[in-house]
Amino acid sequence: MNRRVLIVGATGNIGAETARALLERGWEVRALHRQPEQAARRFAALGAITWLAGDALNREDVVQAAAGVSVVVHAANPPGYKNWAGLVLPMLESSIAAAEAADARLVLPGTIYNFGADAGAVLSERSPQHPTTRKGALRVAMERRLEAASKAGLKVLIVRAGDFFGPRVTGNSWFGQVVKPGAPVRSVTYPGKRDVGHAWAYLPDLAATIAELAEREHALPRFEVFHFAGHWFERGVEIAEAARRAADVPRAPIRRFPWFAIYALSPFRETFREMLEMRYLWREPVRLDNQKLLAFLGQEPHTPIDAALRQTLSGLGCRARPTI
Repeated sequence: MNRRVLIVGATGNIGAETARALLERGWEVRALHRQPEQAARRFAALGAITWLAGDALNREDVVQAAAGVSVVVHAANPPGYKNWAGLVLPMLESSIAAAEAADARLVLPGTIYNFGADAGAVLSERSPQHPTTRKGALRVAMERRLEAASKAGLKVLIVRAGDFFGPRVTGNSWFGQVVKPGAPVRSVTYPGKRDVGHAWAYLPDLAATIAELAEREHALPRFEVFHFAGHWFERGVEIAEAARRAADVPRAPIRRFPWFAIYALSPFRETFREMLEMRYLWREPVRLDNQKLLAFLGQEPHTPIDAALRQTLSGLGCRARPTI
């Protein structure tokens, strides 16, 4: 196994963090972008990534970029939830073709959107997948396509995780509703029922997990799925309480999320319609069982929540309310 990887979607949240984790472990990291020079300047802090010109929707671009790699990380997502139905599966097909041509393992960072309420409060890798949303149905379709491809010879790894947060998160994150990036923390917002549990993934920990699994690729079966537990809050509102503590404003008010406004504007904004579909995850507890991951790796990378939130708030440009 060589230590070369192609990341499709390296400018996104999990893609960028996975690139960082692999670079720190000495991997040669390639990334695909339609404007590679611009991406190289914008993401120079990530390290020595080889940026290649190409489009995730163009199969030949991805196949050429993946020549000689041992791992392809498919982290491409349409920004702002726009046109998921028309884009996610074609992009995945490009990555499948590239991994097959290179005889590489395809890694998909997964989500809990696959699961409906019938899956129960604690999810194992074998929990039933009966999604009740369009986005969840697409996630199931992606995983089924990968499983079918694995039966034809493709090596696949899926790592599912909860909602994410981290010091370099940009867009498409529920944590961006808890605090306002780029502004002093004067209040925090919680989108769910306060006493209903919720799972969060600290992106540096999730990326480190994917990197560790990639380094043990030879020990994985042809098709493998792991659950990443991350940070679980029995009372979901605890993350808001911890965020204000990390911001040194422990008495800052915790506000309700304005779901009424999302409802009112949803006919005009696709992003809001997608947010509404995901609301069930804020009303029911959904916890990821990581026993299988622990058995394989021996541990799950885990930054204590106060440290993770301090790093996140610092990275997002949030700070405590100035005192007078």
